[in-house]
Amino acid sequence: MLMLSLKAGQSVVIAGNVKVKVFQVEGEHVKLGIDAPKDVPVNREEVQADIAAGKPRPPRVSLAGEG
Repeated sequence: MLMLSLKAGQSVVIAGNVKVKVFQVEGEHVKLGIDAPKDVPVNREEVQADIAAGKPRPPRVSLAGEG
């Protein structure tokens, strides 16, 4: 596992096409922005675990600006 220390405004690029940007850090809470191609699934770990276990999830809501 790669461990990084980043400040707000800094980013990490994964595989050349996924960008993770730190937007805000407040105490133990970190706000991240993730820019990935539409064919790359991006899920929180607990959501991914539910998907792998076959548990139903609520339908995805489109975000403003999504094409």
